[in-house]
Amino acid sequence: MLASEKKLGKVITPDTWKDGARNTTEGGGRKLNENKMLTSKKARFDPYSKTGFATCRICKSSVHQSGSHYCQGCAYKKGICAMCGRKVLDTKNYKQTSV
Repeated sequence: MLASEKKLGKVITPDTWKDGARNTTEGGGRKLNENKMLTSKKARFDPYSKTGFATCRICKSSVHQSGSHYCQGCAYKKGICAMCGRKVLDTKNYKQTSV
């Protein structure tokens, strides 16, 4: 670069090193000397929370798969899909037990 030339401006692309770095305090990273057990509580899975999983539409028990409307026992008894409730199996001539 010659002395008579002038810089055009700053580079538009972000610094990719700072996005993935752990030792910087910019961009929402962890602070230095921070108690990680106290701050990571929001992201931890809570099995007893009300917002976690839905309840079964038939027996009102908790559903163990996110996005499902029916528990596996009721879906098996009725012959329906646990997620959408569509008829999957004809259970008219079946002698079914859920035990």
